[in-house]
Amino acid sequence: MRRVITATLLCIACRPAETPPPAETSAAPAWRDSAAHTERFVATNGVRLHVLDWGGSGPALVLIHGYGDSPHVFDDIAPAFIDRFHVVAYARRGHGKSSSGESFSNATLAADLIGMMDSLGIAKASLAGWSMGGNEITAAAGLFPDRVEKVVYLDGAYDWSDAAFAGSMGDLPIALDPPVAARASLDAYKAWLIPTWFPDVAPARIEAHVREIANPQPDGTLSPVPDSASTARAFGALQSERRDYTKVRVPALAIYSEIFLAQPGPDSAATATIQAWEAKHMVPFRRTSQARIRKELKGVEIVTVPGSHASFMFVARDSVAAAMRRFLSGG
Repeated sequence: MRRVITATLLCIACRPAETPPPAETSAAPAWRDSAAHTERFVATNGVRLHVLDWGGSGPALVLIHGYGDSPHVFDDIAPAFIDRFHVVAYARRGHGKSSSGESFSNATLAADLIGMMDSLGIAKASLAGWSMGGNEITAAAGLFPDRVEKVVYLDGAYDWSDAAFAGSMGDLPIALDPPVAARASLDAYKAWLIPTWFPDVAPARIEAHVREIANPQPDGTLSPVPDSASTARAFGALQSERRDYTKVRVPALAIYSEIFLAQPGPDSAATATIQAWEAKHMVPFRRTSQARIRKELKGVEIVTVPGSHASFMFVARDSVAAAMRRFLSGG
């Protein structure tokens, strides 16, 4: 809230002091998303999906976020493609402003994706899936091969049903879900989320994303999405369904981040714990995941960029965009 300071009126030429005018106050303008996209909702497969459309000319590129995220996570990078592609993203069922449902199976998620494309009149698209969004693009390429041009795994070429991943989550040194104190206000939420997951990203670049996943309520408290019921269903399906890369017959690009968890810095006591977790769990999991996709995704291209699982598309935005543009354009 900006405060307007009233100037002191001085006596001039011994005249009586004039009565000052009433002080004016003005509230800080309400925050608004300045990203150059339009928003709409589409009904498909029993759910209502929230869609962001950046426009652009050329073939379609659909961006799919991961667990606990929102389509606004692509606000920073989506404009890098609109000169060659029609770029859209959507909130997966149970996330952001989209409604939820009983099933989170890979086939269901792929049907959501294809239904969204149908609603927008997109006959065929290249798909880019971040993290758990890799499930949709793998399933869609296998189940609907005539609708998929190419696939890009954005640190998403991991099979989350692998026992090695389940073991790593049981030992995770940071919280996946916000603690009670972080749900008290948007500022409290940011104070937890940004140092934990995005310490290397300028807060302004993820403001819309943070607000979407925090889901502020009228009283100022938060109700983060997805809720507990959607989370349980999503992880239940995630850990029980093995990906079938062998059915993916389209060209594939797999971009990996150098590390999985962001590190607070050399002076933080948490850094050593995170590095130990990374060495114990993610280094071998990344190695075996890459070996598997080399075997099962014929001709897959693998690229590694700086940053963590949550931040690499911001930290290495230009490198990620360049690799994707070259791959998607066939150059």
